[in-house]
Amino acid sequence: QVHLVESGGGLVQPGGSLRLSCAASGITFSRYAMTWYRQAPGKQRDLVASITTGGGTNYADSVKGRFTISRDNAKNTVYLQMDSLKPEDTAVYLCKAVFLNQYWGQGTQVTVSS
Repeated sequence: QVHLVESGGGLVQPGGSLRLSCAASGITFSRYAMTWYRQAPGKQRDLVASITTGGGTNYADSVKGRFTISRDNAKNTVYLQMDSLKPEDTAVYLCKAVFLNQYWGQGTQVTVSS
């Protein structure tokens, strides 16, 4: 059975940082491209950042220069380092694994507020 479990969310002040993790089990992690999405209340789910099996990365324009995606295949984990956080970054952050199938995690809440 496949599980993706996000962690690391929480409440942070504007300008602060958080590091999200997404731990995978039940898949050969190194074969999967990994993506972080986010969804704010009443809004569509948007792609935040993605990383290929070879380590290539892609970011939404809104987070370029502030967020960094990385992966550790030995730990079956993908990370999202989020710096210079803004109130508009507030959302539920979810990870997705894609290879022959795609799998989603349940998400972790990030709230940026003073």
